[in-house]
Amino acid sequence: MNNVMKAVMKNVWALIFGLLFGAGLVISGMTDTANVKGFLDITGHWRPALALVMGGAVLTALPLFRLAQRRGQVMAGQIPPARIDARLLIGAGIFGVGWGLSGVCPGPALVWLGVDPAQIAPFVIAVLVGAGLADLLAAPRAALERAATPETR
Repeated sequence: MNNVMKAVMKNVWALIFGLLFGAGLVISGMTDTANVKGFLDITGHWRPALALVMGGAVLTALPLFRLAQRRGQVMAGQIPPARIDARLLIGAGIFGVGWGLSGVCPGPALVWLGVDPAQIAPFVIAVLVGAGLADLLAAPRAALERAATPETR
């Protein structure tokens, strides 16, 4: 298979898995912010649906992650080293606060773009701006790490 066909197939697989992911979000009700906020409301009327969806996702993904680790490669790129550091913890905290306040996760937000773009556009723009800022803040550190790492050829 030539390089062009490989690139096309990679994009076709990405589209298929993206559609499958979106369908799963819609079917499970995770595009409804009331389900997400209900899951986070542990003192009121708690909705466990999100926990069940997460559990199903973990059970589905875990064998595939193990396969990717054994191969040392994913469909696009390399598996990054597992490292829990301040950047990861701060990013996870910001993600969690945004998710809790809005009731929207970036995955369902992308599904919403196809349903009601005007309503979800501000959230998607905020996510993209946040991701861009994170990249800008990480760029100097990444350059230092590259400079400190000896090249192996």
